[in-house]
Amino acid sequence: MNNSIKSLLAVLFGLLAGALLMAVTGHNPVEGYKFLIQGGLKSPERIGNTLATATPLILTGLSVAFAFRTGLFNIGAAGQMLFGGFCATAVGLSVDLPRALLLALMVLAGFIGGALWALIPGILKARYNVHEVVSTIMMNWTAYWTVYYVIPGYFKGESLETESRQLPPEAMLHASWLSDMFQGSYINLGFFIGVVAVLVVAFLINKTTLGYELKAVGFNRHSAEYAGIAVKRSIVLSMFIAGGIAGLAGVAQYAGNASSLQIGVLPSQGFDGIAVALLGANAPLGVMVSALFFGVLYSGRGFMNAMTEIPPEIADSIIAIIIYFAATSILIERLFRKWKVRKSRAPHSAANKKQGEREHVDNA
Repeated sequence: MNNSIKSLLAVLFGLLAGALLMAVTGHNPVEGYKFLIQGGLKSPERIGNTLATATPLILTGLSVAFAFRTGLFNIGAAGQMLFGGFCATAVGLSVDLPRALLLALMVLAGFIGGALWALIPGILKARYNVHEVVSTIMMNWTAYWTVYYVIPGYFKGESLETESRQLPPEAMLHASWLSDMFQGSYINLGFFIGVVAVLVVAFLINKTTLGYELKAVGFNRHSAEYAGIAVKRSIVLSMFIAGGIAGLAGVAQYAGNASSLQIGVLPSQGFDGIAVALLGANAPLGVMVSALFFGVLYSGRGFMNAMTEIPPEIADSIIAIIIYFAATSILIERLFRKWKVRKSRAPHSAANKKQGEREHVDNA
């Protein structure tokens, strides 16, 4: 059973479970799903909003998937996204340049900010074998408190202390031609950052020597070291790249989907990226499709609630169940193998039974 079938089965089981939840709570599942899909795809504006919602998920999912493919579990995408977004916001509020140069500098700052935030867990893992799950979680909260104190101290908003100043128009990823194409949607240039990141990571992982070395370390660290691959360098580099991708999610979120950075909030997209990576089977294209699917669910749940009074938590439950089935896909594969074995044995068992009956008749 290939990864695509596993992901489709996970989605199918999640949707069936969601339908059951709707029915149990006294709602019509067909009507609920109709409005859920319409909420994300009913008009060009809603499609654009769905793409914008999915953009940070594409990048955080790609970050987690890249680390997975190289044998690392990056739980720190939320902190890397937050710090990358903070670095981009700081540049946007502090630097006066022509728009094209300013946006390029903000994207670079976001990537480097996220990459440096992941570099510390990478070094700890490579040099001292500190598990990256522990260190990246700690870095999440370090990013949280760093932003919490620095924003009010240096970039405080004019009216609210809980968020930064608004980015000027030239420091934002909004493009009027793109918004007009989707009838006023808040889709922005961040979506193209996500698409480019998917293509670059796919090329890096599948077509380069560096990607081969990183995957080899992920498959078997000791064998890779025996083959002459610099394992410690690969671990550090892998975390650096994964963090940089998550930092780009911060740029897309805080300079694209929003215009300021709020304090006291760890971006949920960092944790949702784990689910996106699992459902996308850690493949760049799979991650993009998975993120778009999650974008439809996130965009449509409010519309579903408004039109049917089905609580939006139902959509969250569907997502959680899909994640569960995606994470336990190995069990689905085992069940599928057992079914295939039984199916292949059935004709033989029937033939043996008939042969036995004939021998019994002949002997009689």
